[in-house]
Amino acid sequence: MTQPILDPAVDYPLSIHRKDLLFTPTGKSIDEITLEAVVSGDVQATDLRITPDTLRLQAQVSEKAGRKQLGANLRRAAEMTAISDARVLEIYNALRPNASTKAELEAIADELRTQYDATLLAELVLEAADVYERRGILATGE
Repeated sequence: MTQPILDPAVDYPLSIHRKDLLFTPTGKSIDEITLEAVVSGDVQATDLRITPDTLRLQAQVSEKAGRKQLGANLRRAAEMTAISDARVLEIYNALRPNASTKAELEAIADELRTQYDATLLAELVLEAADVYERRGILATGE
């Protein structure tokens, strides 16, 4: 999807002003997500997951409103949508202090980059590895 150029003053919140841009992972529009549709079975759990496109749109709005860090977080979240929930939790646990060696974190970063094209997440993991090394909170690998 080619990202439109958004103006936070005009387009935010997207769910009100830019419904035309918001779709579920299965292609349903935001207007199709109703209580009636849930009760009838027309809306499934997969319809309630956020899409990477929506996260990138939200990131654009955040960045243009001067919330650069929130925008960066939303862009990483967009990358995360390609990764299974179980793997996200494994990576989260690996990022705990003293849980992983530097080599293990570097391997995770490589996996993120090569298997998921998640370059922003890979950079974050490498940054964590460097910080953990400086602070002495990497696992020793024993």
